Amino acid sequence: MAENDYYKILEVDKSASSADIKKAYRKLAMKYHPDHAKDDKAAEDKFKKISEAYAVLSDEEKRKQYDTYGSADFKQRFSQEDIFRNFDFGDIFREFGMGGRGFSTGDGGFRFSFGSGSPFGGGRQGRQTVPKGSDLVYELPLSLREVALGAEKNVAFQHQGRSESISVKIPKGMISGKKLRIAGKGEPSPYGGTAGDLYIKSVLMDDPRFYVENYDLSVNRDIKLSQALLGTQISVPTVEGKEVNLTIPPGTRHKTRMRLAGLGLPHMKGSGRGDLFVVVHVDMPRELTAEQQKLISQLADMGL
Repeated sequence: MAENDYYKILEVDKSASSADIKKAYRKLAMKYHPDHAKDDKAAEDKFKKISEAYAVLSDEEKRKQYDTYGSADFKQRFSQEDIFRNFDFGDIFREFGMGGRGFSTGDGGFRFSFGSGSPFGGGRQGRQTVPKGSDLVYELPLSLREVALGAEKNVAFQHQGRSESISVKIPKGMISGKKLRIAGKGEPSPYGGTAGDLYIKSVLMDDPRFYVENYDLSVNRDIKLSQALLGTQISVPTVEGKEVNLTIPPGTRHKTRMRLAGLGLPHMKGSGRGDLFVVVHVDMPRELTAEQQKLISQLADMGL
């Protein structure tokens, strides 16, 4: 949707350079910054959106991820805290001549952090956000079966200068890049605020049978040339360890991709599953027996 398209929010083309993106953000920020559009809730919302868009598109890696996965999937992979991590709006605002006021993600929400005065009300008293402690990210390797069925994992990590171990319930569908938030298990705040959070980030290990693309799975299955010509029925493994039958129609070509709906990975949130795709590989014999050569020659004479 346009409202979630960072390029449209900043009013630039997808091919825009870093300089073009910065210029576009400066123009819009000057227009919608609360210092310039006081007490205008719509302007405040617009300012938040253009700032989020700039935080992503001005970062080379985040922009690459956004271009690769699109808006919806990017929002699933990156929390707002991820988007604004290591991004100093104070420097940006000072560079644009808008003072040093910036943002703080606080407990994960998108909030303004004000200094001596609020940018929404001239000289009235602003809200003060006490910075929380730093978050920690623990990358947890998971097998494909653990992602499909869920699992209970023991996680050992360094916390406040000491080792700590916790048990974590991994939900079904926690594909690579998905995160679980464990509140208060990050670093303590140096300013007396709340402790940071621990994020358990899934890293899916390679599987010997299946290829994974988001929630979809692919598996290769070999058939003989005669089976491809005449049709057959084959057995296909599922990620849960079961077998399902698949009918191969006559005349199936090499590397035909057949879809088994709903046999992929379960979605982490909500209902539904991905699909299982079977890639059919037709096994061409390297050598033929004399009898096979005779039969193939007869087929050739018949126009096959």
